[in-house]
Amino acid sequence: MKKKKVVITYGTFDLFHEGHYRLLKRAKELGDYLIVGVTSEKYDKERGKLNVAQSLAERIENVKKTGFADLVIVEEYEGQKIDDIQKYNADIFAIGSDWIGKFDYLKEYCEVVYLERTKGISSTQLRNERFSIIKMGVVGYGRIAERFILESKFVSGINIEGVYGLNKEKMKVFCEKNELAWYTDSYIDFLNKVDAVYTASPHSTHFEYAYEALLNRKHVLCEKPLTLSREQAKQLYNLAQEKQCVLLEGIKTAYCPGFKKLISIAKSGIIGNIKFVDATFTKLIKDKTSREFDKNNGGGSVTELASYVLLPAVKIFRCSAKDISFSACVDPETGVDIFAHINIAYDRGVFSGKVGIGAKAEGSLIIGGTEGYIYVPSPWWKTEYFEVRDDNGVPVKKYLEVFHGDGLRYEIAEFVHLIQNKKITSYNLKPEESIFIIDVIEKFFNDEKVIKIPR
Repeated sequence: MKKKKVVITYGTFDLFHEGHYRLLKRAKELGDYLIVGVTSEKYDKERGKLNVAQSLAERIENVKKTGFADLVIVEEYEGQKIDDIQKYNADIFAIGSDWIGKFDYLKEYCEVVYLERTKGISSTQLRNERFSIIKMGVVGYGRIAERFILESKFVSGINIEGVYGLNKEKMKVFCEKNELAWYTDSYIDFLNKVDAVYTASPHSTHFEYAYEALLNRKHVLCEKPLTLSREQAKQLYNLAQEKQCVLLEGIKTAYCPGFKKLISIAKSGIIGNIKFVDATFTKLIKDKTSREFDKNNGGGSVTELASYVLLPAVKIFRCSAKDISFSACVDPETGVDIFAHINIAYDRGVFSGKVGIGAKAEGSLIIGGTEGYIYVPSPWWKTEYFEVRDDNGVPVKKYLEVFHGDGLRYEIAEFVHLIQNKKITSYNLKPEESIFIIDVIEKFFNDEKVIKIPR
């Protein structure tokens, strides 16, 4: 008797849609018997999958309703795929092509097939009507846009559909590499195809793209800084309120679990009255032809990194400063600041921030109080570990929190949560906090109290 060809596949299968249906159909066609592994809530959390809307029981039921699965199992831990392949004597492991290469290690145990991903998701095919899939488009096709698409795979309820830009050849390559459904150089055409926009274009273009999207009632997630002008930022937040659309600035640290815990603990009184915040974020960018060194497009260390270091300051001291000043080392070739020091005096404390794209410093964060201090080692903007220390520098409490991937999934999850729950603003980054940060950046841009040092 001929042995049945056993195929096995896995997924979260949240908000079951046409893409899920087609993947299971193609997987079934590869053999005679299909086993479908559905991830448990615990395993989804461990692997950094965020915003899962449906229970495990609901997701299993949706898989069963397709009629393709001969057996449904639950995936509960890392490494279970190897165990299951051997346990069920599977001949083929099948998974979507957006994971190409990720599961090649399974070739030791069976054939690995990457099934072509469904490009474009139809929300009308949903089995569950509580939420719909948010169709999102990306403005730009650079490094951050690609990382954004990779991170979006870990957030339920959203699908990246297409890309807008000015260079058709680059867009075509980007589209094919990231398996998007379409690309266009018409912004109006782009907006007509999506529910939401992620802006990953040069800093100086953020306002224009965000404004047009909001005007057309599209939700906007915009890379930092949201704009290079306080007034433009206020204009965008006012428009978002008028159109009842979400406008979220992509300072990813604001939305990650470790940073939120850090701020809550700092403000709990554990280190007494907080008197200073010292934050540093630097990186070395060697290529002076990159956008970070383009002065006309908002290049420089302050526009690139100040949003991060200013974040703990606005969370601790709020948005009312008595004095703001800067000192900066300027690159003579490009005219941009390659290292800058930001000093802010508040009514009840002081802030010191250091940023750099052409000089390095230790990337730590210190929050100092009257009864001790909190130390967060580099890279503090990916907050995973921090210590509460006494006046002798001895750790009295240690905290550890998971930070998954590049961290962009946290801002994407926040964005989706706001849309799904019909909320306009996030308490993790309030409009007034965003506007204050932009105001500081604008002051530097306008040379207000800036001491410049030629390199």
